[in-house]
Parts: sequence; C-alpha cells; structure tokens
Amino acid sequence: MSSRSANCLFMLVVNVCLYMSVVCFFSSSSTIVNSRIDNSWLNELKGNIDETNSTVEIVDKFNNYQIYPRIVSIVSKDYFKFFKVNLRRTCPFWSDDSKCAMRYCQVESCQLDDLPIGLKGSHHSLVDEDMSIKYMEGPQQQECEEAMHDELGYINTTISAAAMEDFALWQAHDDIQDMYCTLPDDDGEAEYVDLSLNPERYTGYKGPSANRVWNTIYMENCFRPKNLFGVYMISSKLTGMCLEKRAFYRAISGLHTSINIHLSAQYLLSDKGSTFLNPCGTGFWGPNAEEFERKFGPKYTKGEGTQWLRNLYFLYLVELRALQKAAPLLKQVEYYTGNDKEDEATRLAVHNFLGIIKKFPQQFNEHTMFLGGQQAQKLKEEFRLHFRNVSTIMDCVGCDKCRLWGKLQVQGLGTALKILFSNKARTNGYNELSTTVNKHTLQLERSEIVALFNAFGRLSTSIYEIEKFRKLLR
Repeated sequence: MSSRSANCLFMLVVNVCLYMSVVCFFSSSSTIVNSRIDNSWLNELKGNIDETNSTVEIVDKFNNYQIYPRIVSIVSKDYFKFFKVNLRRTCPFWSDDSKCAMRYCQVESCQLDDLPIGLKGSHHSLVDEDMSIKYMEGPQQQECEEAMHDELGYINTTISAAAMEDFALWQAHDDIQDMYCTLPDDDGEAEYVDLSLNPERYTGYKGPSANRVWNTIYMENCFRPKNLFGVYMISSKLTGMCLEKRAFYRAISGLHTSINIHLSAQYLLSDKGSTFLNPCGTGFWGPNAEEFERKFGPKYTKGEGTQWLRNLYFLYLVELRALQKAAPLLKQVEYYTGNDKEDEATRLAVHNFLGIIKKFPQQFNEHTMFLGGQQAQKLKEEFRLHFRNVSTIMDCVGCDKCRLWGKLQVQGLGTALKILFSNKARTNGYNELSTTVNKHTLQLERSEIVALFNAFGRLSTSIYEIEKFRKLLR
C-alpha cells in the first residue's frame, strides 16, 4: 500500500469515528427528518405472496435470520466473487446508448495476477471426449481397418470428421433450447471482474438512457393484456392473464424492484471530492429513505409500490426453489480455485447453506406451469425467447457497473429458469435434479453457478434492506 493510500485510510477511519459520535449526538434531529416521510404504506407489505403458498412474514424471518448471513458469506468467497463478463458488446437495438461518463460507472477488471490459480488454466470442453468414437487418422487407422476387414461380420464403427462436426452442431442446437440467456463468450472480449471491488450501488446513471432500457423490457418483452397503455402493468390487470404470463411479469418486476432497493440502500450521498468524511474523494454511500419512498411510496407509484415489493418476494421464492432443486448437482461441484483451504471452506459453506434451504418448505411449484400439451410447449418457448431477449437488452445499459450487475442478475435468473423448466431437468424421488450425468441431463457451467448464487444473494440482500428501511422510517 502506498503512503498516500495509507494516509487516506487512516484519515478515513479517524473521521468515520468522529462522524459516528456526531450522529449519535444528533440522533434526535435525524428522527425529525425521517418523520417527514409517511411510512404507513409499508405496513401493507404483509400476507400472502402471489402465485405461492408463502407469506411475506415467513420469508422475512427465514431470510433475515438464516439465509442472508450465509449467502453473503458464500458470495464473498473467491470462487463466487470472480465473474466472467463481456462488457464490450454493442447494443443491438439502438446506437445512442449514452455512455455514463461518471467515474463511479467504471468497472475495475482483473489482471491475470489477481485471479486465483484455478481460473488461469486453459479452457476445458464442457463434454468429456468419448474415446470410443474418436476419429483415428493416418497409417494406424488404415492398418486397423485392413485387420478388421478380415473378421466375419465386420461393421465399420469409425466416424468421419465431418460427421463429428455435425454431431457438435446438433448438440449445440439442443443446448440452446435450454438457455434462457446469453453466456459469456470466449471470443477474447469477455474478462473476469472482481465483484467485491465493483459493488452494486448508485452511480449517478439515470435519465432517458436508463429509462429506455426498462421501458423496452416491459413494453416489448413482458406479456401484456390487450388495450393496456403505459409501461407498468396495474396489478389488477394481471388477473386476466394465464399463470405463466403473470409469473414472467412478476419475475421481471421483482428484479427491477430488487435493483432499485440496492440503489436506494447504497445511494451516493456525497460526491464533492475530498471532504471531512471522505478525505480522498472516493464518494460516500449510504441509505436514502427519501429515494426509497420515491421508488415505492404510493404517492409516486399510483399505489403500486407495495405490489412491486411483493413481486420481489415472488422472485426470491422462484430462485430459492431453483437452488433447492439443483442441490444434488451443487453439492458435487468442487468449487476449485487452487487454494485448498479456501476451497474446503467454500464447499462446507455451500453444503451448510443447501441444508438450510432444504428445511424451507416448497413454496413455489414450477410443476403447475406449462401444462396442456402442444400449446403449453409453444408458450414455454415464447417464455424462453422473451427472457433471452431481456438478457440481450442488458448490453444497452450505458453504465458499465450497472451493466455488470444487470447482466449478472439476469443470467442468475436465467439459470434458475433453466433449472426449473429445462427438458433436461430430470428429477429424482425427492423432486431434486438427478445426478446421473449424461447428454440427456442438465449440467451447469461455472459462470451459471456463480451468477445463480450472486443473483439470489442480491434478492436476499434486498429483503434484508427492506427491514432496515422499515426501522429507518420508524
């Protein structure tokens, strides 16, 4: 650490201590400021969670006391904090994506030396090579064929290179049918990012560019009743839609809600360069109750704010169910980074976490969706394509840090949907994914596992932050 950085850190610690003393001394004035905000509407956030058999109270208690501390610890491990992402893709829908110029929008990518040794190796094939059908070339193949022709009933079992290429294309096609979002590509554009160095928080990115992203997601990808005007759907209108279309809208709304909570809880409170509290001028973040009120209060949302918060709870249960279902596969993952002690701690933490969520009763039942034969399968494919398009829209986010977290959370949700609805998601007698691995069973890549845990961690944090806002507003 440089002397300047050390001095900045020392000054920051001293000033924060002084600041906390000031806050405690003037706590009465803080109460007066908060009392200006009417928090009675938050009392309506209780009772049943739509499309499930759970309640807000059950989730609050389960999440805040058992899940939140564990998932925060897990995603801080090296295996989960390094996420591979391509932030250089151009927006395929419009050209003027209005790049955010603020320094807080920038993402700090990883240097090779920063990566754990387990992430520095060469790329490995997703499917182990089947040596029984390996195509042989050269003199050895010719000798083998000549010897085999002498045998009675000879069958030529060799497969040409062209045929192998066709098989690979067929397999790739089959795999795409299970993908709900785009994955990091290996074209040299994707880079590893240390999520702990790039926390999700308010960067100042707002206005027409940010609004256009969400407007496009709602207007062009969410299923909508006929003759519906406006971007957001009034909750009473959802009753006229089928379960699958309602679930899609609630999931997108829940994701939007979660992101807005993160930005309200980590709001840029000061950006004036070097200050008493922030001697090195790196910004000062904290909870902004007024921003939370603007995002969800009935005065600003035409009474829909509590329903948007309720959709967050719905999405939480969807991703929780995916983790429950995938538990047998997730227990088999080595979580390898090259650090034996760290890897063992990660495995123990994940196994403990999966054991805890198994105790939570199944509150979202994916088996009630996409029933009814051919028409249901058509709707299922439409559902998948809509969500895949949402993942592409993330490339239109003008703030790199916002794009990073948007892509991660969308990929995490896409992985959850893949686990719940893939044709390869075969289950065992406990309604969990089968661990018998073959070409007809579901498999997860590292990036999907990392995104799944981090996305659920963001939802868990959002629900935890709601309780903090309750107390702050009280």
